[in-house]
Amino acid sequence: MKPRFVGKMGLADAVTVANAALGFFAAVAATVSITLAARLILLAAIADALDGVIARRRGGTAVGEYLDALADVASFGVAPALLVAIAVREAWSDPVRVGIALVGTALFVAAAVTRLGLYTAYDSDLAETEGVQTTLAATILSAGVLAGFSDPIVLVPLVYLLAVLMVTTITYPDLHAQDALVMGIVQALAILLSGPYGRRLVGDLGRGFAFGLLFLALAYLFFGPMFYWRRD
Repeated sequence: MKPRFVGKMGLADAVTVANAALGFFAAVAATVSITLAARLILLAAIADALDGVIARRRGGTAVGEYLDALADVASFGVAPALLVAIAVREAWSDPVRVGIALVGTALFVAAAVTRLGLYTAYDSDLAETEGVQTTLAATILSAGVLAGFSDPIVLVPLVYLLAVLMVTTITYPDLHAQDALVMGIVQALAILLSGPYGRRLVGDLGRGFAFGLLFLALAYLFFGPMFYWRRD
């Protein structure tokens, strides 16, 4: 007896499922190393972009958009929220501060789920979307950790801000293909060179790519709705 997915899912769907698995690995890795978790989240972001490219070139399936939303909840909702929660647990002991932080991470997950549901229902066929993309929010948090901004004093307010922005009506245009490619290259370099082996090879240059990724992501976050050009 063949598995039910045979003949009903394509290559793009397989990449999407791999994205979800990376989200799980990132959540587990956060209990050991938040920097490792951050790199896995960024790797999931690359997989998220790749499945879209494959779907456009080879065609998608009816199940694709549902799988994409489910995978993004794991990789860009739960995993980054857990990363922040563990960073808080390691740095703070005051129950009030920890409680405030955990409320923020819970709101982040709730906002991500809400945004992904709204996107699937209303925006998936458009060239723009309302609210900050979950992938962008997770990228900002992960790049920030790799760039050295892992203090909860930074991460907790950022989680609250991103949770709010995910459910606003601010319109974000989709990245053009060449810009998405540049972002993907910087992500890959940040993943490969920000770890201990990368630092042995290139020293602090690896962290420089994390800074670069954080700069690009924040620039799009704050200036994309107003200044990023749209195609007619």
